[in-house]
Amino acid sequence: MQRVYLDNNATTMVDPKVTEAMEPFWSEKYGNPNSLHQFGAELRGSLRDALDRLYAGINASDEDDLIVNGCASEGNNTVLQGIYYDTIRHSARDHIVTTRVEHPSMRAACRFLESLGVKVTYLNVNEQGVVSLESVKEAVGDNTALVSVMWANNETGMVFPIKEIAQIAHEKGALFHTDAVQAIGKIKVDVRDVEADYLTFSGHKFHAPKGIGALYIRSGAPKVKLIYGGEHMGGLRAGTVNAPLMIGMGLAMRLANEALDYESTTVRRLKDKLEDALLAIPDTLVVGDRERRVPNTILASVRGVEGESLLWDLNKNGIAASTGSACASEDLEANPILTAIGSDKELAHTAVRLSLSRFTTEEEIDYAIQVIPRAIERLRDISISYARERK
Repeated sequence: MQRVYLDNNATTMVDPKVTEAMEPFWSEKYGNPNSLHQFGAELRGSLRDALDRLYAGINASDEDDLIVNGCASEGNNTVLQGIYYDTIRHSARDHIVTTRVEHPSMRAACRFLESLGVKVTYLNVNEQGVVSLESVKEAVGDNTALVSVMWANNETGMVFPIKEIAQIAHEKGALFHTDAVQAIGKIKVDVRDVEADYLTFSGHKFHAPKGIGALYIRSGAPKVKLIYGGEHMGGLRAGTVNAPLMIGMGLAMRLANEALDYESTTVRRLKDKLEDALLAIPDTLVVGDRERRVPNTILASVRGVEGESLLWDLNKNGIAASTGSACASEDLEANPILTAIGSDKELAHTAVRLSLSRFTTEEEIDYAIQVIPRAIERLRDISISYARERK
């Protein structure tokens, strides 16, 4: 049985080149980089190179800060809680604007801040799964401290108009944050073009290891922090740097940016091939205009087939997919994206996300195109609700 991994928005394989680059830093060059002796000193050049690659990967300037951390969930919480403790508690700006389709780490952190008295506006998305600029303009006021909108959605792959949203936030004197986890490695991310005050990402979404990410802070923006202790990362994030993972993420960032043309051509072509096969199945829809999505992502809804049932069937045939965010995979509620765009309750339980990477092959897509329609046909044959609808 062939094994096909189509869950790359949940995590990606570590690029073999990245694995090789990390290897010496486990048992050979293992010193603490903050130590004064030679065991610490021999790591510093490699760490500087890694940080340079991260800066270059998002086109950050030398005056900006890039705080290496554990993941984007940590970065998101650092921004939200940092803004609360440093700004919201002490000013008339007690309001945050975000969307209903953010990653669970954003939504949960916002709910926590609401328990502390912060006012949070959750913007709805339109039928394409993105927020309109008009709704942002209506929501942002003189009391808004922060606007936070993801760069690309983790379930649909839809790219949000964050350049314009950042401008709206700044016109009202608010700060702007974007979760760029699902953008880096798929489309160009340029913090000089999109004037984000804060940007967060995780390495394992672009073929770096799990457990490493970063928070970008634009020069002049308040320097938020969540973890106190030593003077690591300029005093903004305590804890000894994970040297192997940081070095791996730096290389992965460079490789991801070098592969953007491949993403926009070959990965998109393979994704479109799979998407066309899905859309040829009756009563199947895909959320969002494919030209406004990142190149690798499909969120499909198959009427009459529960997403979890289809996942199990695909898994038995060696195909890995998901019903949405892996960070909420134990939640069997209706898919929040399909709910947000106004799908009926039954349809909102039928979502399946398929996400490719630059390591996905044509043979794997051809195999998926053979297996998925058969699985859908089998499950529909035993679906009472689908049979009722067809009468």
